[in-house]
Amino acid sequence: MVELKVSESRDLTRIERIGAHSHIRGLGLDSALEPRASSEGMVGQTTARKAAGVIVQMVKEGKIAGRAVLLAGQPGTGKTAIAMGMAKSIGLETPFAMLAGSELFSLEMSKTEALMQAFRKAIGVRIKEETEVIEGEVVEIQIDRPAVTGAVSKTGKLTLKTTEMETVYDLGAKMIEALGKDKVQSGDVIAIDKASGKITKLGRSFSRSRDYDAMGPQTKFVQCPDGELQKRKEVVHCVTLHEIDVINSRTQGFLALFTGDTGEIRAEVREQIDTKVAEWREEGKAEIVPGVLFIDEVHMLDIECFSFLNRALENEMAPILVVATNRGITTIRGTNYKSPHGIPIDFLDRLLIISTQPYTEEDIRKILDIRCQEEDVDVSEDAKVLLTKIGVDTSLRYAINLITSAALACQKRKGKVVEMEDVSRAYELFWDVKRSTQYLIEYQSDYMFSEGTMGEEGEGSMMVS
Repeated sequence: MVELKVSESRDLTRIERIGAHSHIRGLGLDSALEPRASSEGMVGQTTARKAAGVIVQMVKEGKIAGRAVLLAGQPGTGKTAIAMGMAKSIGLETPFAMLAGSELFSLEMSKTEALMQAFRKAIGVRIKEETEVIEGEVVEIQIDRPAVTGAVSKTGKLTLKTTEMETVYDLGAKMIEALGKDKVQSGDVIAIDKASGKITKLGRSFSRSRDYDAMGPQTKFVQCPDGELQKRKEVVHCVTLHEIDVINSRTQGFLALFTGDTGEIRAEVREQIDTKVAEWREEGKAEIVPGVLFIDEVHMLDIECFSFLNRALENEMAPILVVATNRGITTIRGTNYKSPHGIPIDFLDRLLIISTQPYTEEDIRKILDIRCQEEDVDVSEDAKVLLTKIGVDTSLRYAINLITSAALACQKRKGKVVEMEDVSRAYELFWDVKRSTQYLIEYQSDYMFSEGTMGEEGEGSMMVS
């Protein structure tokens, strides 16, 4: 296996990127899958969060695969937040792939190929293999350096011990270099892979814990290994089917994963890989880990994509498909037919539907508190009350966007805490959808290519009121 060398660099300037869902840490459920009122960045939506928690638990236990879940609700009701919470709750062992429905139409490959790659990114393979390792505590390292530099390569001896035995090994130049690179010294517990010669520093022996007065906080103490020095250990590698596809379909191998130029992968390659993985499963060498594929804006998919998803979910190695939409009854792309959420009825019938409800005023206040803390902005109580009122009257997203704008207005007047006047200033500078629409209705005749009529003005006024 090729080892990548990463050069060390000092972090001179720390830049923290704050995203729309960077405050989400999980679904905010307790051990009984009951939603807490406010936890892990999640507020409200108790029924939806509990339903998502049940799905996550089934994924972790491997009891669900090839199923599809729909998160349906009005804009700004936390559908993507719930999907992000599911991703955080599942953990690193289970693959989680994410894409937006509109992405499929901007890639340099067919829509079905892009969906297939997304599916295989969400299917993990846990490959098990046995390897021989030498594991013990370093007693002594002797290095014989030649008198003349460069005349003869360095040689040496390494003494390792367990609780039951002690052995001396001869060292070559490469092993001496590896020991020096890892700064291995007497008292360290190490493991050496016999096949590759890779040295892993497990920690420092408890018997040497009192050798020095000062120890770094990162120093890890471990017990001296027992039994024989040479052991057979089971090593587990976790990869996705897509990674295996790319490695086997490109001449540059795994480096293609870093360049991002995966391109279309031939069906023959996937069939061979599926056959090989099936053999490994029968021999007990591998285990399939169905993950989660999240498709946001699923109404953007056309009838071809929905037909492909229908078929793909019937595959024995299909992941959990989670889709989200904020559309009502609308036209299915690629057809003239209307359907709930813009999804064909036959595909909709396969979905477990989780509905999200509009946030209450109390929920909006809690979310704004969390966002103020996340964006590191001090806001007075009166300003928070005003932001909450704006969030109720307009939208939660608009109120969240005003936090940073109000903080900049506060900074302009050299204040330290955002007050009502700062929020009012930001409210005057940046319009919400309702005010912008009202302005367009009033002055539509002054705009180019305006399609509105006097009869539609009343209808528009009713819409935004």
